[in-house]
Amino acid sequence: MSPSAGRVAVVTGAARGIGAATAVRLASDGMAVAVLDLDDKACLPVVEAVEAAGGRALAVACDVSDADRVASAVARVAAELGPPTVLVNNAGVLRDNLLFKMSDDDWDTVMDVHLRGAFLMTRAVQAYMTQEHWGRIVNLSSISALGNRGQVNYSAAKAGLQGFTKTLAVELGKFGVTANAVGPGFVVTEMTRATAQRMGVPFETLEQEMAERIPVRRVGVPEDIAHVVSFLVSEQAGYVSGQVVYVSGGPQA
Repeated sequence: MSPSAGRVAVVTGAARGIGAATAVRLASDGMAVAVLDLDDKACLPVVEAVEAAGGRALAVACDVSDADRVASAVARVAAELGPPTVLVNNAGVLRDNLLFKMSDDDWDTVMDVHLRGAFLMTRAVQAYMTQEHWGRIVNLSSISALGNRGQVNYSAAKAGLQGFTKTLAVELGKFGVTANAVGPGFVVTEMTRATAQRMGVPFETLEQEMAERIPVRRVGVPEDIAHVVSFLVSEQAGYVSGQVVYVSGGPQA
């Protein structure tokens, strides 16, 4: 039996892409998984995949930027699955534009989902972690944290998550809680397809161009990220905290 068996994990933005792959992977590690997204019906295919493999999962609708909804969602997870001690803050949105074209709403929406959302979710779940004296937090950053044209909001939010992560590691370490960030490179998701659309190029063209720049000569898939998250939330990763792990096919990050 996996050492993770019996743990309860919460994954936000888990209806699709990296979040969905992470939820399925953590379930295969033996965890019960709360699959959170704006629409709980969109989470059902992930829940069904977990249950078909013999795992336990719960679909929960939650706007991570809303404090009341976060509190309600986390309370429901605790009541129906058990105390959550693993949190993956993956929920994210894009509102790409050049600085001079970016609206206040473009900025605020990205900050609310990525930064405020991670803050609210972590504040709610850490209460269970500190009580259990064990916890794992993984925040999804990005290589865009290092700067990316047309993403001043997204880059700022992802860089902010790195500082957030390091401070969590300092504050929560004495309670047996670790916090780390994962910074994906180019991964095939709906978000990167939206980027191609914004750029006005076929996704296949963008994918090929990106693969040619990446040392391993391929782009990432959601499972690449899920494997790294799986390690960081494992029992064996208890001495890894406050780190940013770039998963980008090379050292360009």
